[in-house]
Amino acid sequence: MLVDGKALAATLLSEVKVAVANSPKPPHLVVLTCAPNFETKKYLALKQAKAESLGIVVSVEVLPEDATTADMCAAITTALPTATGLIVQLPLPAQIDTATVLAAVPASHDVDAFSYSGALGAVLPPVVGAIARIAEVYNLNWAGKRVAVFGQGRLVGKPAAAFATSAGAHVTVLTETSTDAREVAQAADIIILGVGVPNLLTPDMVKEGVVVFDAGASEDGGLLVGDADPAVASKAALFTPVPGGIGPMTIALLFRNLLELQKRQ
Repeated sequence: MLVDGKALAATLLSEVKVAVANSPKPPHLVVLTCAPNFETKKYLALKQAKAESLGIVVSVEVLPEDATTADMCAAITTALPTATGLIVQLPLPAQIDTATVLAAVPASHDVDAFSYSGALGAVLPPVVGAIARIAEVYNLNWAGKRVAVFGQGRLVGKPAAAFATSAGAHVTVLTETSTDAREVAQAADIIILGVGVPNLLTPDMVKEGVVVFDAGASEDGGLLVGDADPAVASKAALFTPVPGGIGPMTIALLFRNLLELQKRQ
């Protein structure tokens, strides 16, 4: 079964809009970026327009191209007193230490939840939040399941593995070069993908009834594709396509995270 991420995102956005309307004051989202390229500017404009349509106040601060790590950290400190939540828009220029900058965002204001480590009740990173929401909608139980996570990145692999582990699953983390990837994938009940390599997962690598969360994204022949061969869907009980699966849900979950941070402050 293909998961309709657009429909799930629409439901999430409706929930957020109602919650914003009922909040004591509009949440304030601060976005910090440095030397954004065309695609980043386009994404920021879409994010800002969507947020404002929900009643969220958005401030975007663009730092100059020659900004340093210290400049970014100082901008975070300056923004915190008036911000409900804060996003550091990636990627940052090479001269800036991304890990140091992200670590400067306190968990109390971390909309992207980069500090997530699997704690129960914690605010979830958007991709993990999408996986959790889909699992909730389709009554997917994690306890005791064999989960293969492809990728170790901060956006997908690392937090997804932490989430699945905290939910009681038996998790194996793989990379695109893991020699046992086929064996582990064939035994897995649930597969989470976040590498960015087209056709990394093929139909012969999965069993019937597998659940596949494809959060990979790359370009192939001018098209946005995930890590799974689309033909994998024919064997899957649940399959998130790219595009149209997890992707549309992530912006909605950013805004839901903002509201959750507001409640906890």
